[in-house]
Amino acid sequence: MQHQSIRVVRPEQLDSATAQTPGSQRFAAIHSGAGIESPIWGGLFIVESGARTGIHHHGEQHTIAYVLSGSSYVRWGERGEFDATLQAGDFLYVPAWLPHQEINPSSDVPFQWIVVRSTSEPIVENLPDEFWGDINLSSENLRAEYEHR
Repeated sequence: MQHQSIRVVRPEQLDSATAQTPGSQRFAAIHSGAGIESPIWGGLFIVESGARTGIHHHGEQHTIAYVLSGSSYVRWGERGEFDATLQAGDFLYVPAWLPHQEINPSSDVPFQWIVVRSTSEPIVENLPDEFWGDINLSSENLRAEYEHR
């Protein structure tokens, strides 16, 4: 029986040539482009302070994220009607096909997530800015709402 080898991916080996959403940066770590044949995908997700991603979903992929640093606000649903605030140390599960948006309410600290997806190639379907209609929050209103919680 032939055994596969453990692979170590160092920070300088992360690959930004992966599916992206406006307002964020994704860096692939565990992916076929790195010569790693795996049934799942893993990487790093960063949203700078005061930024928000575009509304998007990940098709058939289920996503698990661990909040490595910072805090974030996540909205989801058919109209963006649900939300949660995440802090460093929290885990997040995003079901397949679920429209969502990540928002960084901090004025000075980016947030970072470790992300694992259920298929080997990342899927990102960016949706139009108007997808949820007029319920998008302004940065000032969002920061006030976030700080109120």
